[in-house]
Amino acid sequence: MLSTSAIFLAAAVLAVTLFQRLGLGSVLGYLVAGALIGPSGLGLVREVHETLHFAEFGVVLLLFVIGLELQPSRLWKMRSAVFGLGAAQVLVTALLVGGAAAAMGARPAAAVAIGVGLAMSSTAFATQLLGEKNELGTAHGRTAFAILLFQDVAAIPALALIPLLGVSTTPAARGPLAQVLLVAGVIAALVIGGRLLLRPAFRVVANAHSHDLSTASALLVVVATSMVMQAVGLSMALGAFIAGVLLADSEYRHELEANIEPFKGLLLGLFFMAVGMSANLRVLTARPLLVVGLAVALVAAKAAVLALLGRLSGLAPRGQASLGAALSQGGEFAFVIFTVAEAAGVLGRATGELLVVVVTLSMVLTPLLFKLRDEALRRLDAGGVARAFDAIEDEGSRVIIAGFGRFGQVVARVLRLKRVAFTALDASATHVDFVRRFGNKIHYGDASRVDLLRAAGAERAKVFVLAIDEFEASMRALKTVQANFPHLRVVARARNRQHAYALLGAGVETVIRENFAGSLDAARATLEELGVTHADARATVKKFGRYDEEMVRKTYVHRDDEKALIESAKRYGDELERIFQQDEASARE
Repeated sequence: MLSTSAIFLAAAVLAVTLFQRLGLGSVLGYLVAGALIGPSGLGLVREVHETLHFAEFGVVLLLFVIGLELQPSRLWKMRSAVFGLGAAQVLVTALLVGGAAAAMGARPAAAVAIGVGLAMSSTAFATQLLGEKNELGTAHGRTAFAILLFQDVAAIPALALIPLLGVSTTPAARGPLAQVLLVAGVIAALVIGGRLLLRPAFRVVANAHSHDLSTASALLVVVATSMVMQAVGLSMALGAFIAGVLLADSEYRHELEANIEPFKGLLLGLFFMAVGMSANLRVLTARPLLVVGLAVALVAAKAAVLALLGRLSGLAPRGQASLGAALSQGGEFAFVIFTVAEAAGVLGRATGELLVVVVTLSMVLTPLLFKLRDEALRRLDAGGVARAFDAIEDEGSRVIIAGFGRFGQVVARVLRLKRVAFTALDASATHVDFVRRFGNKIHYGDASRVDLLRAAGAERAKVFVLAIDEFEASMRALKTVQANFPHLRVVARARNRQHAYALLGAGVETVIRENFAGSLDAARATLEELGVTHADARATVKKFGRYDEEMVRKTYVHRDDEKALIESAKRYGDELERIFQQDEASARE
């Protein structure tokens, strides 16, 4: 047992390190490591099914952590995406893939099983990749998660349907209506019981002031809810997700997430290694063209369907491509569905092994698809021609400006007047070429790249002006600077209040809301046009601006709680009104 653990750890460390250096992501490293040490590879580990069964708990923990990030109010807002886009994706993909399987000679029952199984994407794989690229909070990231959530729910009736298609089905212990009522009752009991019991239970645990007890309690909640769901034929991961959502707006959310994170990471890695081990590589070596062709066809078909649905839902072209890349692979539920189909006589063993290898290979293709997406977007930004980032000579600049739009340019002009040396970076080649025509000195480069920041003199600079317009790109650059150049003082531009909350939450002290100062000037001018004296108008606007800045800093702790945020805004608004009323009373006296 100890030697097997050493093999797993050594393979994971070596493969993941190599694939991270190659820019292909940790998930692909785990898959390849599993394939190498598995029965079809070097044969160092042969307990594939036992490992996979144990490692599935990593997916359960992942869904629990995702649930912690989703408050019930936010989940309710996603209902149209979950049951609209999610249902459309599963239905269209299943019909497309199932139809192709039937055209290739599969029996109707087998075609249904293949279509439904391959319509599922990998929740663990997609969320891990999107998380590594900081894209879970983007529009396409939220859409991807909504579709994945529907797939998790849809897998439940799919697993109940597949045995009914078999040649030797047995009567169900419960009728369909009884099963539906049981499932609804269990979910309702879990939600109500969780609301009434979980918070008081965690309050008792917290009063014990024991980190080990807190960790054990978090794991117990996940295991207990998963077992309850599994007992009535539901997905364990769905039970963990519901438990996470119930605790999403509790005061213990961050502690629970921190306690679960180490277990989730290790078990997810083990899960992907087990998936790699389960692939029969002899199928690939015997019929390489067929296997690779089917995997490429599956990825292309799913990506096309997802891109079309993304377009219909209003995603930008980049979001459509990203959605297609993220969910184009087969998923872990496919392995379960094909196993059930084999047991029921719907699929033959040879067909099942072929499909497992196709799904695994589709997972391998997903990080490569992301690389192609990134390259395509880079070419698009460069006007259709691949263009390397500019070589930057360290000129001893005291300031680095990341983002050279209207905000960054104003900062640069003021610095130039005071003869302060600066280095400007912008990730849009088209924009760089445009502003250079006006005599501006600017470099084409991505401010989230450590090597470019180092070449720009970040190690010797004093101030980093974060003027990037796009929210995700802004936060990526900030994360890079804080991790590698902590000495830099950050002056950050915020597009709106939510952006300001994110910057404050990341520890930035100087946050400038781009339209706030101009809006205050407009308010002062309006008061003066109404007859208010210049001094009074200026004092009023100055007091309001100072108070509103304080309010932003105090309310950002509620940025993920819409109800608390609204209550705080009302409270601070009433307080500000009382202050001005007191000032007017004092002036009259």
